[in-house]
Amino acid sequence: QVQLVDSGGGLVQAGGSLRLSCAASGSISSINVMGWYRQAPGKQRELVARIISGGNTNYADSVKGRFTISRTNARNTVYLQMNSLKPEDTAVYYCTASIRTTGSGSWGDYWGQGTQVTVSS
Repeated sequence: QVQLVDSGGGLVQAGGSLRLSCAASGSISSINVMGWYRQAPGKQRELVARIISGGNTNYADSVKGRFTISRTNARNTVYLQMNSLKPEDTAVYYCTASIRTTGSGSWGDYWGQGTQVTVSS
């Protein structure tokens, strides 16, 4: 069994910063891609950023230059440093990871429970 626990959301004024964290635990053999998605009210869930095991990263155009994704492989943890936050960044942020489990050796995509980020103007 695999679990992702994300945290770090909150209420911040425009221009402020937050750091999200997500730790994966359980029957983990290896992790490939880790990333963050977000979903605002009435909108579809969208990719914010992702990082593969080798360190390559991808960002949504709307967050480039403001957000930074990183990971610590030893701790199976991914972070999202969010700077210069804007009201339009308000959403529930979900971490996700592509994980190979021990035992069966199968790959699957797992999701955290989500953490609310609210940016006031």
